[in-house]
Amino acid sequence: MLKVCGSMNGLNFKDIDSFCLMKGKQLPNGNWYRITQEMINNFANATLDKQWIHIDEKRAEKESPYKSTIAHGFMSVAMISKLLEEVFTIESIKMGLNYGLNKVRFPNPVLVNKELRLKSSIKDIEAIANNGIKITFNCIIEIKDEEKPACVAEFIAALFE
Repeated sequence: MLKVCGSMNGLNFKDIDSFCLMKGKQLPNGNWYRITQEMINNFANATLDKQWIHIDEKRAEKESPYKSTIAHGFMSVAMISKLLEEVFTIESIKMGLNYGLNKVRFPNPVLVNKELRLKSSIKDIEAIANNGIKITFNCIIEIKDEEKPACVAEFIAALFE
């Protein structure tokens, strides 16, 4: 379960047409979430990526340059959908799908118990079949009190009315 640290209200749109006015604009910053060892372990179990740097706290304390376990880079990416849900809603949407990613980078490791939040903007919006749109988001997953982010990516979603 994501552990939220503070709260905020996202933007609300009646329909796709009203949301399309956001093209090129910044969305509100998301909530801060603490990344716990339990979350990291659950991600390791789900993905079968059980490298010691992620799950062996004692070994990481001794052998890792970070002196701590770190979250999987792909865990940050996997959180983008949930984090975007909090910064905006479109009332008329009946279904949303992850469409893909572009230019994914992990500039900074996420140490256990650090807090992350999403900073995002709308890069592009295209009409697609079946009363839908394809949205390309510029996403930065920030680490509280760190200069470099955990993840920078273009995230693409398809939403349908």
